[in-house]
Amino acid sequence: MLIDRYTKQLEGIRHHYEGVNILVTGGASFISSHLVETLIYLGAKVRVVDDMSSGKIENLLAVSSHAEIIVGDLRIPEVANASSEGIEIVFHMAADHGGRGYIDSHPVQCLGNMALDHQVFLAAAQNEVNTMVHASSACAYPTVLQDSTTDRTLLREDQGGFKHPGQAYADGAYGWAKLMGEYQLEKVSQQFGIAGVSGRIFTAYGERENESHAAVALMAKAFHKLDPFPVWGDGTQTRNFTYVSDTVMGLILSGAKLAVPGKFDVVNIGVETHYTINDLMESIFNAAGWRPKSIDYQVDKPVGVKSRAADCAKSIKKLDWKPSISLDEGVANTYRWYADQKRDASKLDALLMQR
Repeated sequence: MLIDRYTKQLEGIRHHYEGVNILVTGGASFISSHLVETLIYLGAKVRVVDDMSSGKIENLLAVSSHAEIIVGDLRIPEVANASSEGIEIVFHMAADHGGRGYIDSHPVQCLGNMALDHQVFLAAAQNEVNTMVHASSACAYPTVLQDSTTDRTLLREDQGGFKHPGQAYADGAYGWAKLMGEYQLEKVSQQFGIAGVSGRIFTAYGERENESHAAVALMAKAFHKLDPFPVWGDGTQTRNFTYVSDTVMGLILSGAKLAVPGKFDVVNIGVETHYTINDLMESIFNAAGWRPKSIDYQVDKPVGVKSRAADCAKSIKKLDWKPSISLDEGVANTYRWYADQKRDASKLDALLMQR
């Protein structure tokens, strides 16, 4: 899907990746596996390192003969060091993460991402990696900018960080860890001369995502025809649901166009539209060709901030790009994939709280 949609732009940056030794940490997971496929299409020599705690080797079956795949824990210094030997570009995607149910109930595990990031960044610096692209998150933004369902702010890159008082007030333990990951990369870039880029990913969804995230969780409930239809929250909270192909394109363009030796930059990777959960449900019901007789809004469940969407001015200016795949198209693609998985409905409640 990504290659079909963005062939012209991908070919325009092929020279940046063709023949280049690239490490993708956590490369067997949802977004990362799509990233690996695209890098291989561009002619990169890809190494994947993943501890398989949430990644799946089957996500890489289409490209397994073209990538070096290592199962290992990057928090172990020897593993991190060996992983980045001979590498020119790192896409650091590995993290302990999940949907809202997981990150709200596992703050200690999420905070561990700071140690993981430090180990990966330090090993890359010691191995003289040229460029580091870090998967950050919209959770790095101050929650006070996201507390209204009526006054919906588009989050701008300079509104989150440590440069000015009030910018650092991230969304939970996961958000603080991601913000600290950005700060670590900035300092590593300055001290070691690495080109550092953090892409703040906004509410990605698509094929290979699991039921711990809102979009696929709701697709699972529609596929299994749950009625009354259970929804976390009152349906008015908003997110800018961004299809995985757009997410990957933003990361790849960031690595090609924002990488400057010794400099650090950050860019939003997400759409500008505030979709309500009710909007998402409508798209899912249309894709499923089914709708419930009643909705069970569960306001006691974790839902996070009230509103979230990206300002795309910087990605338009610096990358000559912004996400373009509509919610209806992305949902239709993802629902078809999910329907083919034939998952067990009896395990759904447990899956909502896992990674």
